[in-house]
Amino acid sequence: MATKQKIKPLFDYVLIKPLKMDETTPSGIVLPDSVKEKPQMGEIMAVGTGTFNDQGKIVPMVVKVGQKVMYKKWGGNEIKVGSEEWLLIEQKDVMAVIE
Repeated sequence: MATKQKIKPLFDYVLIKPLKMDETTPSGIVLPDSVKEKPQMGEIMAVGTGTFNDQGKIVPMVVKVGQKVMYKKWGGNEIKVGSEEWLLIEQKDVMAVIE
């Protein structure tokens, strides 16, 4: 029997599900996988509890589950969630919240 796993990031890590990017150009040309860029936008699926500052106090997370964000192109760790590739990054690698 398969069990459903729940991923809970630690410290200041953020679990992001990349948003699907257009697979065609505005003129209708279908892009092959070899030329597609990795998406830099995604939805936050889970967040850690925060990290500690130099005084040992917890620094809370700024981002929240459900927010759409832009993140740095390089960095983080790709992980498989079901049949999808998600990303586990540090909060500092989130550049903007999309409203």
